[in-house]
Amino acid sequence: MNDLKLEQIPERYEAFCKEYPNLSICLVILQEKGLYQISSTEGTHRARVSGKFQHDINSISDYPAVGDYVMADLNGASTAVIHTVLPRKSVFLRKAAGSGNTEQVVAANVDTVFLCMALNNDFNLRRLERYLSVAWDSGAMPVVLLTKADLCYNLPEKLAQVENVAVGVDIITVSAMESDGCQSIAPYLIRGNTLAFVGSSGVGKSTLINALLGEDRQKTNGLRNDDKGRHTTTHREIIALPGGAMVIDTPGMRELGMWDAGEGLSAAFADIEALAEGCRFRDCTHQTEPGCAVRAAVERGELSEARLLSYRKLRAENSYFEDGESYLAAKEKKFKKIARINKANQRK
Repeated sequence: MNDLKLEQIPERYEAFCKEYPNLSICLVILQEKGLYQISSTEGTHRARVSGKFQHDINSISDYPAVGDYVMADLNGASTAVIHTVLPRKSVFLRKAAGSGNTEQVVAANVDTVFLCMALNNDFNLRRLERYLSVAWDSGAMPVVLLTKADLCYNLPEKLAQVENVAVGVDIITVSAMESDGCQSIAPYLIRGNTLAFVGSSGVGKSTLINALLGEDRQKTNGLRNDDKGRHTTTHREIIALPGGAMVIDTPGMRELGMWDAGEGLSAAFADIEALAEGCRFRDCTHQTEPGCAVRAAVERGELSEARLLSYRKLRAENSYFEDGESYLAAKEKKFKKIARINKANQRK
């Protein structure tokens, strides 16, 4: 059981103590399969949400997530009861894995989110652009963390590629194999701040957290035969670091679907959106329209075709989830029309 104790209630939540005099402010420090562990100034407690809470919520993202501050009834029972989630200052939100049209909170109230990408076979600029879009939209400050530098034979080249897509974002390279490999993360370890490590399975998140802790607390595995790491973390959890900062370790994500991340896309692709201001048409799709400043930049070699395609793909994906109901209605109408045509052909 996580033994993290809530030392101080954030000032922004103090007013809720008066609003809910019979409840306690707690921090959600662990979440696994609908079960919670919360931390109060008294200690840690197992918890569940109340029946009224489940009845009143509007979406799955309203449920408590790791990093959330909640009002809970501790009342001395073996399981505390969560009654409400307090307003979030940031939330890392993605489309839930699978074919359903639902959202999922990865972490809440994060100050700095480290987007982890290994410099070996996991290296993928298009995935990084996706992570940057979601991170900027979350309200947290993104930092690109390139891991396994000891396995990279062309580091300067890869760094240059990352710099071209992570405009205005700090970029850090680390190697957990080196004793001082995590020193570059130290400036972000501010007392009271919450950090989150997100990325694909096996990029070394748990190894890095162990290095920051100075002990092998998080389970890790070595490389597979294809030079990629194995997935080890199976749940989300907040861990207290020496010095007073907190870190959220998250399971590796096979996919990171866009979910209403329009502002994040604009920040992640600020270079393209700045170019688009010079397009002849305001609704330019940057494909075949005359006077397209974005296409002109591609032709001059100032913007890569791959980055433009990534931008258009993420924009289209995000638009679908922003307007999912109308999209699904149109899709249903299309299939009904096809069914009518097929039925008419059967009669002939």
